Amino acid sequence: MILFFKGSKNIYYAVDSNKKINNADNKKLSWLFGNAVYLDKNILKGYFIGPRKEMITPWSTNAVEITQNMGIQGVERIEEFLKTENKNAPFDPMLQAFYKDLTEDIFTIDKKPDPTIYIENIKKYNKQEGLALSDDEILYLNEICDKIGRKLTDSEVYGFAQVNSEHCRHKIFNGTFIINGKEKKDSLFTLIKKTSKTNPNKLVSAYKDNVAFIVGPEVEQFAPETQDKADFFIVRDIDTVISLKAETHNFPTTVEPFNGASTGTGGEIRDRMAGGKGSIPMAGTAVYMTSYPRLENNRLWEVKTTPRKWLYQTPEEILIKASNGASDFGN
Repeated sequence: MILFFKGSKNIYYAVDSNKKINNADNKKLSWLFGNAVYLDKNILKGYFIGPRKEMITPWSTNAVEITQNMGIQGVERIEEFLKTENKNAPFDPMLQAFYKDLTEDIFTIDKKPDPTIYIENIKKYNKQEGLALSDDEILYLNEICDKIGRKLTDSEVYGFAQVNSEHCRHKIFNGTFIINGKEKKDSLFTLIKKTSKTNPNKLVSAYKDNVAFIVGPEVEQFAPETQDKADFFIVRDIDTVISLKAETHNFPTTVEPFNGASTGTGGEIRDRMAGGKGSIPMAGTAVYMTSYPRLENNRLWEVKTTPRKWLYQTPEEILIKASNGASDFGN
Protein backbone atom coordinates (compact mmCIF):
# COMPACT_ATOMS: atom_id res chain seq x y z
CA MET A 1 0.00 0.00 0.00
CA ILE A 2 1.07 3.59 -0.67
CA LEU A 3 0.74 6.43 1.84
CA PHE A 4 1.04 10.07 0.79
CA PHE A 5 2.27 13.00 2.88
CA LYS A 6 2.26 16.70 1.97
CA GLY A 7 5.46 18.45 3.01
CA SER A 8 6.53 22.06 2.74
CA LYS A 9 5.80 24.02 -0.44
CA ASN A 10 5.31 21.57 -3.32
CA ILE A 11 7.08 18.56 -1.80
CA TYR A 12 5.17 15.29 -1.41
CA TYR A 13 6.31 11.99 0.12
CA ALA A 14 5.19 8.54 -1.00
CA VAL A 15 5.64 5.67 1.47
CA ASP A 16 5.45 2.09 0.19
CA SER A 17 4.55 -0.37 2.95
CA ASN A 18 3.82 -4.10 2.90
CA LYS A 19 1.41 -3.78 5.82
CA LYS A 20 -1.12 -1.30 7.17
CA ILE A 21 0.47 1.60 9.06
CA ASN A 22 -1.24 2.40 12.38
CA ASN A 23 -2.00 5.90 13.62
CA ALA A 24 1.00 6.02 15.96
CA ASP A 25 3.40 5.18 13.12
CA ASN A 26 1.59 7.64 10.87
CA LYS A 27 2.40 10.39 13.36
CA LYS A 28 6.05 9.27 13.45
CA LEU A 29 6.26 9.48 9.66
CA SER A 30 4.64 12.91 9.71
CA TRP A 31 7.27 14.08 12.22
CA LEU A 32 10.06 12.48 10.16
CA PHE A 33 9.00 14.47 7.09
CA GLY A 34 9.13 17.78 8.97
CA ASN A 35 5.56 17.71 10.30
CA ALA A 36 4.16 16.81 6.90
CA VAL A 37 0.40 16.34 6.59
CA TYR A 38 -0.88 12.80 6.03
CA LEU A 39 -3.20 12.65 3.01
CA ASP A 40 -5.86 9.95 3.27
CA LYS A 41 -6.04 9.50 -0.50
CA ASN A 42 -5.30 6.74 -3.02
CA ILE A 43 -4.42 9.20 -5.77
CA LEU A 44 -2.89 12.67 -5.93
CA LYS A 45 -3.99 14.67 -8.95
CA GLY A 46 -1.55 16.89 -10.82
CA TYR A 47 1.87 16.91 -12.43
CA PHE A 48 4.83 15.57 -10.45
CA ILE A 49 8.56 14.98 -10.90
CA GLY A 50 10.17 12.18 -8.95
CA PRO A 51 12.67 9.32 -9.16
CA ARG A 52 12.25 6.57 -11.71
CA LYS A 53 10.21 3.72 -10.30
CA GLU A 54 12.95 1.29 -11.37
CA MET A 55 15.64 3.07 -9.32
CA ILE A 56 15.47 3.13 -5.53
CA THR A 57 17.33 6.28 -4.52
CA PRO A 58 20.06 6.39 -1.84
CA TRP A 59 17.80 8.91 -0.08
CA SER A 60 15.09 6.24 0.10
CA THR A 61 17.51 3.66 1.48
CA ASN A 62 18.50 6.02 4.29
CA ALA A 63 14.90 7.02 4.97
CA VAL A 64 13.72 3.40 5.22
CA GLU A 65 16.56 2.58 7.62
CA ILE A 66 15.54 5.54 9.79
CA THR A 67 11.96 4.25 9.95
CA GLN A 68 13.26 0.84 11.05
CA ASN A 69 15.28 2.48 13.82
CA MET A 70 12.11 4.32 14.86
CA GLY A 71 10.29 1.01 15.24
CA ILE A 72 8.05 1.45 12.19
CA GLN A 73 7.57 -1.96 10.57
CA GLY A 74 6.80 -2.78 6.94
CA VAL A 75 8.16 0.28 5.12
CA GLU A 76 9.95 -0.81 1.94
CA ARG A 77 10.49 2.44 0.06
CA ILE A 78 10.09 6.19 0.56
CA GLU A 79 10.51 8.71 -2.25
CA GLU A 80 10.19 12.46 -2.60
CA PHE A 81 8.11 14.08 -5.36
CA LEU A 82 7.91 17.67 -6.54
CA LYS A 83 4.56 19.00 -7.75
CA THR A 84 4.81 21.24 -10.82
CA GLU A 85 2.39 23.59 -12.54
CA ASN A 86 2.48 21.82 -15.89
CA LYS A 87 4.11 19.02 -17.84
CA ASN A 88 6.80 21.30 -19.29
CA ALA A 89 8.83 21.56 -16.06
CA PRO A 90 12.50 20.57 -16.54
CA PHE A 91 13.83 17.36 -14.97
CA ASP A 92 16.81 15.01 -15.28
CA PRO A 93 15.69 12.08 -17.50
CA MET A 94 18.68 10.04 -16.34
CA LEU A 95 17.37 9.76 -12.77
CA GLN A 96 13.88 11.24 -12.78
CA ALA A 97 10.53 10.68 -14.45
CA PHE A 98 7.46 12.80 -15.07
CA TYR A 99 4.23 11.61 -13.43
CA LYS A 100 0.67 12.55 -14.36
CA ASP A 101 -1.00 11.90 -10.98
CA LEU A 102 0.51 9.81 -8.17
CA THR A 103 -1.30 6.51 -7.77
CA GLU A 104 -0.97 3.22 -5.92
CA ASP A 105 1.17 1.79 -8.72
CA ILE A 106 3.90 4.48 -8.83
CA PHE A 107 6.45 1.89 -7.65
CA THR A 108 5.00 -1.08 -9.56
CA ILE A 109 7.39 -2.33 -12.24
CA ASP A 110 5.69 -4.30 -15.01
CA LYS A 111 8.54 -4.39 -17.49
CA LYS A 112 9.75 -7.76 -18.75
CA PRO A 113 13.50 -8.33 -19.04
CA ASP A 114 14.97 -8.30 -22.53
CA PRO A 115 15.92 -11.70 -23.96
CA THR A 116 19.52 -12.81 -23.58
CA ILE A 117 21.69 -11.59 -26.46
CA TYR A 118 24.43 -13.90 -27.73
CA ILE A 119 27.31 -12.28 -29.60
CA GLU A 120 27.95 -13.90 -32.98
CA ASN A 121 30.99 -11.79 -33.89
CA ILE A 122 33.04 -10.56 -30.91
CA LYS A 123 35.42 -8.53 -33.08
CA LYS A 124 32.53 -6.64 -34.66
CA TYR A 125 30.78 -6.19 -31.30
CA ASN A 126 34.02 -4.85 -29.80
CA LYS A 127 34.20 -2.11 -32.43
CA GLN A 128 30.47 -1.40 -32.28
CA GLU A 129 30.45 -0.88 -28.50
CA GLY A 130 33.90 0.69 -28.21
CA LEU A 131 35.15 -1.94 -25.75
CA ALA A 132 38.84 -1.51 -26.72
CA LEU A 133 39.53 -5.25 -26.60
CA SER A 134 42.89 -6.22 -28.10
CA ASP A 135 43.25 -8.89 -30.79
CA ASP A 136 44.70 -11.26 -28.18
CA GLU A 137 41.70 -10.72 -25.91
CA ILE A 138 39.26 -11.31 -28.77
CA LEU A 139 41.12 -14.52 -29.63
CA TYR A 140 40.95 -15.57 -25.98
CA LEU A 141 37.18 -14.97 -25.83
CA ASN A 142 36.63 -16.94 -29.04
CA GLU A 143 38.59 -19.82 -27.52
CA ILE A 144 36.35 -19.62 -24.44
CA CYS A 145 33.31 -19.95 -26.73
CA ASP A 146 34.79 -23.13 -28.24
CA LYS A 147 35.64 -24.46 -24.79
CA ILE A 148 32.17 -24.00 -23.25
CA GLY A 149 30.33 -24.87 -26.45
CA ARG A 150 28.26 -21.69 -26.85
CA LYS A 151 28.47 -18.03 -27.80
CA LEU A 152 29.14 -15.48 -25.07
CA THR A 153 26.38 -13.09 -24.04
CA ASP A 154 26.62 -9.32 -24.38
CA SER A 155 26.90 -8.92 -20.59
CA GLU A 156 29.73 -11.47 -20.43
CA VAL A 157 31.75 -9.75 -23.15
CA TYR A 158 31.03 -6.32 -21.74
CA GLY A 159 31.93 -7.43 -18.21
CA PHE A 160 35.19 -8.95 -19.42
CA ALA A 161 36.07 -5.70 -21.19
CA GLN A 162 35.54 -3.69 -18.00
CA VAL A 163 37.46 -5.87 -15.54
CA ASN A 164 40.32 -6.23 -18.03
CA SER A 165 40.37 -2.57 -19.05
CA GLU A 166 43.47 -0.41 -18.84
CA HIS A 167 41.83 1.41 -15.94
CA CYS A 168 41.64 -1.81 -13.91
CA ARG A 169 44.63 -3.81 -15.15
CA HIS A 170 47.17 -1.24 -16.39
CA LYS A 171 48.04 -3.65 -19.19
CA ILE A 172 49.87 -0.96 -21.16
CA PHE A 173 51.03 1.22 -18.29
CA ASN A 174 52.52 -1.73 -16.39
CA GLY A 175 53.23 -3.98 -19.37
CA THR A 176 56.44 -5.12 -21.03
CA PHE A 177 57.45 -3.12 -24.10
CA ILE A 178 59.22 -4.73 -27.06
CA ILE A 179 60.55 -2.05 -29.41
CA ASN A 180 62.36 -3.01 -32.64
CA GLY A 181 62.53 -6.59 -31.40
CA LYS A 182 64.20 -5.57 -28.15
CA GLU A 183 62.49 -6.05 -24.78
CA LYS A 184 62.75 -3.00 -22.56
CA LYS A 185 63.78 -3.44 -18.96
CA ASP A 186 61.35 -0.90 -17.54
CA SER A 187 57.60 -0.46 -17.90
CA LEU A 188 56.06 3.02 -18.07
CA PHE A 189 55.01 2.68 -14.44
CA THR A 190 58.53 1.67 -13.39
CA LEU A 191 59.97 4.72 -15.13
CA ILE A 192 57.58 7.00 -13.24
CA LYS A 193 58.44 5.34 -9.92
CA LYS A 194 62.14 5.89 -10.60
CA THR A 195 61.75 9.62 -10.05
CA SER A 196 60.81 9.27 -6.40
CA LYS A 197 63.34 6.49 -5.83
CA THR A 198 66.18 8.57 -7.26
CA ASN A 199 65.15 11.83 -5.57
CA PRO A 200 62.95 11.04 -2.55
CA ASN A 201 63.57 14.44 -0.92
CA LYS A 202 60.71 14.89 1.61
CA LEU A 203 58.66 11.99 0.28
CA VAL A 204 57.40 9.71 3.05
CA SER A 205 55.27 7.23 1.10
CA ALA A 206 54.40 6.73 -2.56
CA TYR A 207 52.88 3.92 -4.68
CA LYS A 208 52.02 1.90 -1.57
CA ASP A 209 48.48 3.20 -1.12
CA ASN A 210 46.20 5.10 -3.47
CA VAL A 211 47.72 8.32 -2.14
CA ALA A 212 51.23 9.65 -1.46
CA PHE A 213 52.54 11.60 1.54
CA ILE A 214 55.31 14.14 2.10
CA VAL A 215 56.84 15.41 5.34
CA GLY A 216 54.59 17.94 7.05
CA PRO A 217 55.09 20.38 9.92
CA GLU A 218 54.96 19.68 13.63
CA VAL A 219 51.49 20.63 14.89
CA GLU A 220 49.52 20.66 18.12
CA GLN A 221 46.92 17.91 18.34
CA PHE A 222 43.92 18.05 20.68
CA ALA A 223 42.86 14.44 21.19
CA PRO A 224 42.22 11.77 23.85
CA GLU A 225 45.40 10.72 25.65
CA THR A 226 44.74 7.08 24.77
CA GLN A 227 42.56 5.71 21.99
CA ASP A 228 41.72 2.27 23.41
CA LYS A 229 39.44 3.54 26.20
CA ALA A 230 37.52 6.64 27.27
CA ASP A 231 40.08 9.22 28.35
CA PHE A 232 40.76 12.91 28.91
CA PHE A 233 41.66 15.15 25.98
CA ILE A 234 45.18 16.57 25.97
CA VAL A 235 47.26 18.82 23.72
CA ARG A 236 50.47 17.35 22.34
CA ASP A 237 52.95 18.05 19.56
CA ILE A 238 52.94 15.52 16.70
CA ASP A 239 54.84 15.15 13.45
CA THR A 240 52.53 15.20 10.43
CA VAL A 241 52.59 14.08 6.83
CA ILE A 242 50.66 15.81 4.04
CA SER A 243 48.97 14.61 0.87
CA LEU A 244 47.71 16.67 -2.05
CA LYS A 245 46.01 14.42 -4.55
CA ALA A 246 44.00 14.99 -7.71
CA GLU A 247 41.70 12.61 -9.53
CA THR A 248 39.62 12.93 -12.65
CA HIS A 249 36.06 11.64 -12.72
CA ASN A 250 35.26 12.67 -16.26
CA PHE A 251 32.93 10.05 -17.69
CA PRO A 252 30.72 9.48 -14.62
CA THR A 253 30.34 13.25 -14.25
CA THR A 254 29.47 13.58 -17.94
CA VAL A 255 26.75 10.92 -17.74
CA GLU A 256 25.24 11.95 -14.39
CA PRO A 257 27.00 15.08 -13.05
CA PHE A 258 25.64 15.19 -9.50
CA ASN A 259 26.38 11.59 -8.54
CA GLY A 260 29.46 11.41 -10.76
CA ALA A 261 31.06 14.33 -8.95
CA SER A 262 29.78 13.06 -5.59
CA THR A 263 31.48 9.69 -5.95
CA GLY A 264 34.61 11.41 -7.24
CA THR A 265 34.77 13.44 -4.03
CA GLY A 266 33.95 10.34 -1.99
CA GLY A 267 36.74 8.38 -3.65
CA GLU A 268 39.22 11.10 -2.80
CA ILE A 269 38.13 11.12 0.85
CA ARG A 270 38.33 7.31 0.94
CA ASP A 271 41.84 7.26 -0.52
CA ARG A 272 43.11 9.72 2.08
CA MET A 273 41.53 7.92 5.01
CA ALA A 274 42.91 4.58 3.79
CA GLY A 275 46.48 5.89 3.44
CA GLY A 276 49.01 4.38 5.83
CA LYS A 277 47.41 3.89 9.24
CA GLY A 278 44.70 6.36 8.29
CA SER A 279 44.56 10.09 7.76
CA ILE A 280 42.12 12.98 8.06
CA PRO A 281 40.76 14.91 5.05
CA MET A 282 41.28 18.63 5.62
CA ALA A 283 40.00 20.37 2.48
CA GLY A 284 38.91 19.57 -1.04
CA THR A 285 39.04 21.42 -4.32
CA ALA A 286 37.16 20.87 -7.56
CA VAL A 287 37.94 22.07 -11.08
CA TYR A 288 35.45 21.90 -13.95
CA MET A 289 36.43 22.05 -17.60
CA THR A 290 33.67 21.88 -20.21
CA SER A 291 32.88 23.13 -23.68
CA TYR A 292 31.29 26.57 -23.96
CA PRO A 293 28.26 26.68 -21.63
CA ARG A 294 26.54 29.38 -23.76
CA LEU A 295 24.79 31.02 -20.83
CA GLU A 296 24.43 34.30 -22.75
CA ASN A 297 23.98 35.16 -26.43
CA ASN A 298 26.47 38.04 -26.66
CA ARG A 299 29.73 36.15 -26.26
CA LEU A 300 31.41 36.39 -29.66
CA TRP A 301 33.84 33.54 -29.03
CA GLU A 302 30.90 31.20 -28.34
CA VAL A 303 28.72 32.41 -31.21
CA LYS A 304 31.49 31.74 -33.74
CA THR A 305 31.42 28.02 -32.90
CA THR A 306 28.47 25.86 -33.96
CA PRO A 307 26.99 24.12 -30.90
CA ARG A 308 26.90 20.34 -30.99
CA LYS A 309 24.22 17.95 -29.81
CA TRP A 310 25.19 16.68 -26.38
CA LEU A 311 24.95 12.92 -25.81
CA TYR A 312 24.37 13.09 -22.06
CA GLN A 313 24.38 16.51 -20.37
CA THR A 314 24.98 20.05 -21.57
CA PRO A 315 28.01 22.00 -20.28
CA GLU A 316 25.66 24.20 -18.24
CA GLU A 317 24.07 21.15 -16.59
CA ILE A 318 27.49 19.67 -15.84
CA LEU A 319 28.78 22.88 -14.25
CA ILE A 320 25.72 23.27 -12.01
CA LYS A 321 25.04 19.65 -11.07
CA ALA A 322 28.68 18.60 -10.68
CA SER A 323 29.36 21.55 -8.40
CA ASN A 324 26.33 20.63 -6.31
CA GLY A 325 27.37 16.96 -6.18
CA ALA A 326 30.98 17.55 -5.16
CA SER A 327 29.89 20.04 -2.49
CA ASP A 328 27.09 17.78 -1.25
CA PHE A 329 29.35 14.78 -0.63
CA GLY A 330 32.32 16.83 0.53
CA ASN A 331 30.10 18.97 2.78
